[in-house]
Amino acid sequence: MKKSYVFLFLFAALFVSGMISKVYAQNEPVLYFCEEYDSKKGEIGVSDRFTTGYLTVMVKSDYELGLTDVHIQFDKLNDRGNKFEFYKKFDYVIESDMSYVFFAKNSDSDLKFEEPGLYRVFLLDDRDKTVASALIEIISK
Repeated sequence: MKKSYVFLFLFAALFVSGMISKVYAQNEPVLYFCEEYDSKKGEIGVSDRFTTGYLTVMVKSDYELGLTDVHIQFDKLNDRGNKFEFYKKFDYVIESDMSYVFFAKNSDSDLKFEEPGLYRVFLLDDRDKTVASALIEIISK
């Protein structure tokens, strides 16, 4: 008899705690892609499938990222080994209070996908810890 009360108590506690906690669709930074970012028009051509060439990597968060030195890293899927392998890495400096940032072609980096394939793209902090990541497919022009 006591076992059934313990089970009922645990079930009720889990049920109540589930109702009290808030669930958010976005609880961490989101990384995504667009053809370009314009200061007046915003994101142009958002997708997860592009042809080879230059792209813009976007990161959006509900809170300040608190980062200054960051990296964008591309890992490409090796079809033979069926695993992702390092492809390229770009270094950036951003403001720590940013919650919405874009990484695009500039004088220091070219964010260019030169070969078709499936890529994992990461936003990494200064210790190479993943802040956000996403998959992107690149096809031939």
